[in-house]
Amino acid sequence: MRKNITGGSPFEPIIGFSRAVRVGNSVHLSGTGPVGADNDDAAGQTRRIFAIAERAFAEAGASFKDVVRTRMYLTHVEDWEAVGRLHGEFFGETRPAATMVVVAALLNPNWRVEIEMDAEISEP
Repeated sequence: MRKNITGGSPFEPIIGFSRAVRVGNSVHLSGTGPVGADNDDAAGQTRRIFAIAERAFAEAGASFKDVVRTRMYLTHVEDWEAVGRLHGEFFGETRPAATMVVVAALLNPNWRVEIEMDAEISEP
């Protein structure tokens, strides 16, 4: 069974995406930017992304402990440590497979980071 989780963006139906999708015990979080924290530094933007992700995972019946894969996209290589340290605060124990890459730009030119996550919900 498939469950689409909305983030409330007016662009979801136009572009054709969901903030997250749960299929069975798998949850896939779309690339998530720091909406509402556009002018924060990389650490502030990362915190905002984790707040958005936490709500989406909760609606899908998952949590950060279920995350098995992350992909971090940075627009400034010097932000790797700030973003990485926050990633470690959330995932220091679960330690998902992770990728961090530097890209030329993200959808919003003020965004310094965007993160995707995949989770596998454990059976009780």
